[in-house]
Amino acid sequence: MPNAASPSITRINPPELGTPPGYSQIVEVAASRIIFIAGQTALDRDGNVAGKGDFATQAAQVFRNLAIALRASGCTAANLVKLTVFLTDMNNLGPYREARNTFFASVTPPAAPAVTLVEVSKLYGADFLIEIEAIAAV
Repeated sequence: MPNAASPSITRINPPELGTPPGYSQIVEVAASRIIFIAGQTALDRDGNVAGKGDFATQAAQVFRNLAIALRASGCTAANLVKLTVFLTDMNNLGPYREARNTFFASVTPPAAPAVTLVEVSKLYGADFLIEIEAIAAV
């Protein structure tokens, strides 16, 4: 359900909060629609885990799934205003950032949503290493 009107998305990074790497401290939104995207995991279209035991492959699949969800709601990554990222091992922070940067590299206008990233002991599937839920605005 695309909307002709573009949302007003302002990303704010007060110097007192420091410069965040790849995300925004504050995202102010005026929009006609808010889209909530459930946590995306490394499941492919057939319900198989992509990259079992391989974080980089799983992260790439998660971002592919996020892109599919965004398209289904008439959005792109530019519409993202908030991500919540769950990692089962914080040692995968570097590969997560690589996958995130690749995902956002082709977005025009540039997008840097607000992000919360946490390490969790496990996700709903024993083979999942990453899950991302998202909020977009149109």
